[in-house]
Amino acid sequence: MGQDVGRTGFRRSDRHRYRVKVRQCLDALAQLVRDCPFDAPARPMTGLELELNLVDSELLPALANAAVLDAVGAEEFTTELGRWNLEINVPPRALPGDAALELERHLLDTVSVAEAKAQAFGARVVQIGILPTLRAEDLVSERMSPRPRYELLNEQMLEARGEPFRLDIEGSGLGGRVAEHLIADFETIAPEAACTATQLHLQVPPHAYGAYWNASQCLAGVQLAVGANSPFLLDKLLWAETRIPLFKQACDVRSVELRNQGVRPRVWFGEKWINSIQEQFEENSRYFPALLPICEPEDPLAELAAGRAPELTEMRLLNGTIWRWNRPVYDTVDGMAHFRVENRVLPAGPTIVDTMANAIFFYGLLRVLAEQERPLWTRLPFEAAGENFKIAARYGMNASLYWPELGWVRPDELMLRTLLPMAADGLAGWGVSTSVADRYLDVIEQRCANRQTGAAWQVGTVETLESRGRDRPAAIRGMLDRYLDGMAANEPVHAWELPRS
Repeated sequence: MGQDVGRTGFRRSDRHRYRVKVRQCLDALAQLVRDCPFDAPARPMTGLELELNLVDSELLPALANAAVLDAVGAEEFTTELGRWNLEINVPPRALPGDAALELERHLLDTVSVAEAKAQAFGARVVQIGILPTLRAEDLVSERMSPRPRYELLNEQMLEARGEPFRLDIEGSGLGGRVAEHLIADFETIAPEAACTATQLHLQVPPHAYGAYWNASQCLAGVQLAVGANSPFLLDKLLWAETRIPLFKQACDVRSVELRNQGVRPRVWFGEKWINSIQEQFEENSRYFPALLPICEPEDPLAELAAGRAPELTEMRLLNGTIWRWNRPVYDTVDGMAHFRVENRVLPAGPTIVDTMANAIFFYGLLRVLAEQERPLWTRLPFEAAGENFKIAARYGMNASLYWPELGWVRPDELMLRTLLPMAADGLAGWGVSTSVADRYLDVIEQRCANRQTGAAWQVGTVETLESRGRDRPAAIRGMLDRYLDGMAANEPVHAWELPRS
C-alpha cells in the first residue's frame, strides 16, 4: 500500500502546505514532460506485484505475516494490510524473448520459499482474490499489520467518513442461483485486506501514456470476465469478482450525502478517455482531498533547475491514496524519471501459470490496441467500458460485453474469435518468443473453451459439496482444501475437475 509515513496527526496548516506542494509537483511534472529526458529502455520493461494469503491448519487466516517475512528475509517480500497477507514485488524485467518463462520459474521458486517458511509457523500460502474462510471477526483493526502507515491511514479514513464503513453487496445470482446479499458495518478499513490482487506494470514513454491507459480501460472488463476468482465473502456467494465492490466500499470515505451529490469515490474507474498522464495527476489534485498531507523538504522546481529528476513525493503520495483500477505511476530510478501504467484489475491466482497467462495476454493485446491507427476508444464510449467492467465483475464468463463492430458478445466468444489472435500479434511486436506466446495464450484459450475461471470452479465445487449435505462454511473449507492442491500443482484452473455429485 505504498511508502511508510512518520506522522501521527495533522493540523489545518499541514493540509494547506500540502496542497501548495502538490501544485508545485504538478508544475514540475509539466516542465519535466515538456523539456527533460525520460528513461527509455531499449526493451519494454514490466513489473508484477502478487498479493498472497496465509491460512492455518483449519484453513482460517493465519496471523503470521511478520514471522514469515522475518524467516524469508528477502527484499521481494513485504507486508500488506492484513496480518494474514504477504506481497511479492518482482523486480522490473524486460518483456521480449523467453523472459516470461523465466519469470514463471522465479515466481514458483519464490512462492515455494514462502510456503516452506510459513509451514514452520503452521501456515500455508494461498493465491486467491478473496480468502473465502475470512470471518467478520478477522476484519478488525487488531488484525491489521502494525505499520504506522496503516494505522494513520485507518485513522484518517475513518475521520473523513465520519461513520462506520458499510459493505452492502447484493449478489448476482451466479449461474441462475438465488441471489444472496451481504450487509455489514466495520469500524476500520480492515475489510480492504480481504482483497488480494495481481498488479501488472508496463513502462511507457510520456507521449504514449494516454493511449496505453485508454487501451487498459478498454480491456478491464475482458480481464475480469476471463480472470474472475473472488465469488465468496463472509460465507456469501456474491459476484464473480466480489473484490471489485468490496474494495470500492471498504475505501469509501464519502458519507451518504456526498455520494448522493456525485462526489467521486477514491476507488475509481474514471469518467473519460485521456490524452496525457498530467490529466490524471491534475484530477487527483482537483477532486480528492489529502488523506496523508505529509510534506518533504524537496523543492521540485529547484531540482529540475539543477538538472535532476525530482521525486515529486507529495504528488505520488496523493496518487497512492486514490485507487484507480488502472493507475498512473511516476517514479525515478538511478536519477532517471519514468512513467508506468499500473493495472490493478486482476485478482490473485488461482495458479502462477494462470497469473502469467493473464499478464502475457494483457501485454500483448495492450500493444495492439494502444497502437491502432483508429483507436478502439474512438469507437467505444467510455460509459460502455465502465459498464463492461461492472458487468464482468458481476457475472464473469456469463457476462455480455459490448464491443465495437460486434455489439453485445460473450467474453469467451470475444476472446476466441477476436482478441487472442490480436494478442498474439502484439506479443510478436514486443519481440516475445513464440514458445511464450503459445504457452500462455493457450491457457487463456482453454479457459475460454471450457468456460471455467477460478470463480466458476469455486462456485461449482461449493455447490456440489453443499448438495452432499455440508453447510456453507464446511463446503467452502472443502473447496479451499481442493483449491490448494490445484494451486500447488500449478495446473491451470481450466483443467481442475469439479467433485462428483
